[in-house]
Amino acid sequence: MVEIYVDADGCPVKNEVFRVARRYGLKVYVVSNSRLRLPQEPLIELVIVNEGFDAADDWIVEHVDENDVAVSADIPLAARCLEKGARILDPKGRIFTEDSIGSALATRDLMAHLRDMGDITKGPAPFEKRDRSRFLRHLDDVIQAALRAKRGP
Repeated sequence: MVEIYVDADGCPVKNEVFRVARRYGLKVYVVSNSRLRLPQEPLIELVIVNEGFDAADDWIVEHVDENDVAVSADIPLAARCLEKGARILDPKGRIFTEDSIGSALATRDLMAHLRDMGDITKGPAPFEKRDRSRFLRHLDDVIQAALRAKRGP
């Protein structure tokens, strides 16, 4: 069965994930460093990890499997999930692939380097209504592809 893993701290699309997961009957693991208010449903499980750096990422990578779906804006986490064969998208609906993750990591590292040197860089663009719509559309596409892959030919 396909499962969904949400890197929950600061994720603006948790409710959208729940709605789509209900439609497909998929289990959702919401991974966080702290308590969150979530719907009390058998398909939605809160996983609270210790406060260590990358603890949520490590838990997700340990549990995610081939063709599972992960939701995170964390590019290094996306790369680690892709290595395990998972499908991953960010809250704005960008789907990370083997072809795109290298440039995403390079851009992230370049921006971090510029910030470290004191260059002023803009933060991420604000989350907009169209981002939510794109996320919903792409989440549905990713889940359908994962379900087809799990069923096999």
